[in-house]
Amino acid sequence: MDILAVVGAGGLDWLGPLMFVGALLFLMLGYPVAFSLGGVAIAFGIIGILLGEFDPVFMTALPGRIFDIMRNYTLLAIPYFIFLGAILEKSGIAEKLLETMGILFGRVRGGLALAVVLVGALLAATTGVVAATVVAMGLISLPIMLRYGYRRSLAAGVIAASGTLGQIIPPSVVLVVLADQLGISVGPLFIGSIIPGLMMTTAFGVYVMAVAWLQPDAAPALPEEVRNIGGARLLKRILGVMIPPLLLIILVLGSIFFGIATPTEAGAIGSLGAIILAAFNGKFSKAMLTESSQATLRISSMVMFILIGSTAFSLVFRGLDGDRFMLDLLQNLPGGQFGFLAVNMITIFILGFFIDFFEIAFIVLPIFAPAAQAFGMDMMWYGVLMGANLQTSFLTPPFGFALFYLRGVAPEVVKTSEIYRGVVPFIGLQLLVLLLIIIFPAIVTFLPSLSAA
Repeated sequence: MDILAVVGAGGLDWLGPLMFVGALLFLMLGYPVAFSLGGVAIAFGIIGILLGEFDPVFMTALPGRIFDIMRNYTLLAIPYFIFLGAILEKSGIAEKLLETMGILFGRVRGGLALAVVLVGALLAATTGVVAATVVAMGLISLPIMLRYGYRRSLAAGVIAASGTLGQIIPPSVVLVVLADQLGISVGPLFIGSIIPGLMMTTAFGVYVMAVAWLQPDAAPALPEEVRNIGGARLLKRILGVMIPPLLLIILVLGSIFFGIATPTEAGAIGSLGAIILAAFNGKFSKAMLTESSQATLRISSMVMFILIGSTAFSLVFRGLDGDRFMLDLLQNLPGGQFGFLAVNMITIFILGFFIDFFEIAFIVLPIFAPAAQAFGMDMMWYGVLMGANLQTSFLTPPFGFALFYLRGVAPEVVKTSEIYRGVVPFIGLQLLVLLLIIIFPAIVTFLPSLSAA
């Protein structure tokens, strides 16, 4: 006990930060997120009790917090949007959208790459699931782009980057999680992210067209015999393939924007709409419904377990006064609010190279959010900033998930180094949009204020 007294006499202020470092260490070693968070919480809780620095009464609050998670109406939107994405993934809508867009824009240089960006935005506004979008576009459009002479790095980069648009364009699972962690409404956060999402899409499109104009060999136009299918047939494809997803987007986002439905209710409406679209395309079946439900169950269960682990982690972290330590540290950074924001953005960007956006949201955000509130920041603006920054985590090597998804479906002729090289300009564009959001907060606040009025 004398040893414990010596340890307890000095340096115990570091127990909280050490706990944070321990969680990151386990995550980098490859342990599951939920069990890393929960295990570190238990270990440091025991250490804190032995050192007399952690009150065991804190643990009695854990069951109540877990039941609060289960009763959280906002989080119910997550399985709805995952189910919506799973249904659309298996209905063939992405494939038909890409084919139709490719024909529409194929007559101009870079048109097929531009079609990938637009389809990525449309799929983002209906599914919000990165894996489904990247895999679908990688399987369908990458072989076509390579066949007609696109530079491999450009083709891979535009597919991976367009797939990440689902993280900033609503409805987005990331935004739902951010709203829950920040304690704000999902609806205004969805609405506030619309303009940044459109800016990101526009930036990608402008870059693609600029490359095609400056380097014609990197992104040639499609041959006339491929894109010329006749006006009547093209009109039929536009009406049958493009209009239904647009109506679904209007149904989901419009109901939120005009206050007709909450995001959770809009997710339910969107799920029903996705089933109707699948039936309209002749793809609906019991097997597809079963597969979609199983995928929804797997991902939703993963999110819930991570939430439970992060709740235990934050409870012990607060019991060890780690939150107070971090708040004092962040509030006293050089530069005040701007210094805090710079450290916040840089930390999350760097962590995105190594760990998943869920891990960042559940571990780092609870540490930074109280400081943001203390500085009087608009939490909706702050949430969109976090979402735009977390979007880069899907593209930053070596562990960007969009890179893994694309590598899994890309032909062997496309080297991993070319995929990494191809996403670099798009990471730069994401950071540029992030900087504009910081400089001009009205980009985020304009539409929510208009909706409230």
